[in-house]
Amino acid sequence: MHQDIEEILVSEDELKQKIKQLGEQLSKDYEGLNPLFIGILKGAVPFMSDLVRQIHIPIEIDFMSVSSYGKAASSSGVVRILKDLDTSITGRHVLIVEDIVDTGLTLSYLVKLLEGRSPASVKTIVLLDKKSCRTVDFEPDYQGFVVPNKFAVGYGMDYAERYRNLPYVGVLKKEVYHVS
Repeated sequence: MHQDIEEILVSEDELKQKIKQLGEQLSKDYEGLNPLFIGILKGAVPFMSDLVRQIHIPIEIDFMSVSSYGKAASSSGVVRILKDLDTSITGRHVLIVEDIVDTGLTLSYLVKLLEGRSPASVKTIVLLDKKSCRTVDFEPDYQGFVVPNKFAVGYGMDYAERYRNLPYVGVLKKEVYHVS
């Protein structure tokens, strides 16, 4: 696996430091609100798992599964809900936890969808932000790292379901995903 990585974008230590900072900030911002953290499967699992351990207030968690990539290296532009929430969000403070935002299509769609369910608030947190790839007007409320437009894998992010278990975020070599 490591031989397929061209460069490391975010090291394991950088991830730990940033997630600790984000956890402290969220603990302050959501004090007394009993927020619902919604992890977007599958990519956000490592990030959300580490993040919630840095939160020092009562929270609840749930998950959604959406798809806009399938097994491709770029977004199809169509967002499909594969697994919806098990919890009602009416009157709740909701935080959508996502691994990466690039076009902004998926997260802007999810925010609008969830706002239609009458929550008290809906905010987003992303580990990685590829600002240069935005095709819709969307900015996450919290972010870990702004990264260049390179194919990132590791720490939950995948290519064809592989590389999720890397402990860092790396750039996949082009020859790996441009196989004819």
